[in-house]
Amino acid sequence: MTGFHTRFGKLPAFYVGTVFQEIDADSLHVGGEPTAAAVRIMADHMAVHTEDAETRKRSREILARILAPHTTDRGLYCEFHIDETPRELWMLDGLAPPPLTSEAHRLWGRENRPVPY
Repeated sequence: MTGFHTRFGKLPAFYVGTVFQEIDADSLHVGGEPTAAAVRIMADHMAVHTEDAETRKRSREILARILAPHTTDRGLYCEFHIDETPRELWMLDGLAPPPLTSEAHRLWGRENRPVPY
């Protein structure tokens, strides 16, 4: 996921955070039945948003391809969703994100961390 966002999204690597939360086998139910062979993924997009239906579809398909070797290709049931948080509602280390085309954004990428601008 980090590689995708840094290569294609041109985002700093530190914009991508991943949390793995293991749960008990009987704690995830699909169709009302417990399953130990399922993965639930929640992706929060905050830096860049998709505006049109075709871009949203491509984003969904790319995420499915990235996940497949780790999930469906291994026989696991996989479901995911993508939330998009408005840029005005998030901060990193107490700093609002700079505009995507700004020198400050490029500085964040070079430093790989939020820095005052």
